[in-house]
Amino acid sequence: MRFVTRSKVHVDRIATAWAIRRFIDPSARFLFVDRNADVSGLDAIPFDMRGAELGHHAGRCTFEVLLESYELRDPALRRMGDIVRAIDVPFDSDVTEEVAALTAAFNELRDAEIADEERFRRGYLVCEELYVMCGGSRKEVQP
Repeated sequence: MRFVTRSKVHVDRIATAWAIRRFIDPSARFLFVDRNADVSGLDAIPFDMRGAELGHHAGRCTFEVLLESYELRDPALRRMGDIVRAIDVPFDSDVTEEVAALTAAFNELRDAEIADEERFRRGYLVCEELYVMCGGSRKEVQP
C-alpha cells in the first residue's frame, strides 16, 4: 500500500504512519508532499490532509480515526491515541508532564533540518517506545 501526507511530519502523521506500518502493512510506502499539493492523481491513500477520509473527524485526530477505520482495538493503542491527540490538539486536552515531554520530542523532529523520511524513522522509534509505555508489546522492526 502507498500513502501520502503533508511534508514536515509531526506527531499525528508520524504516529499514523507508525500504526500503518506496525499493524496494517509492514511494507507500506509513504510519500510526503507540499501542503497544497493535488494528490488526486496519485495512486496513494491520503491521510491527515484536507478532505482525506483518514483525517481529523468528530474531535478525533487522524491516528484515532485510523484505529477506528481499521478496527484496531488494542487498549495500548487507545491510550496512545489519547496522548497523540493531546499533543496534536493541545487546547482540547490537559497537558500532563508526560505529554509535555513527548510534545518537545516531536517538536524537535518537526523543526529539524532533515528529510521527512528521517523524521519518520526517528519518530517511529519514539512511537514504538510510547506504545510499550502504554502497555503494548515491543516489536523489533525498523521503519
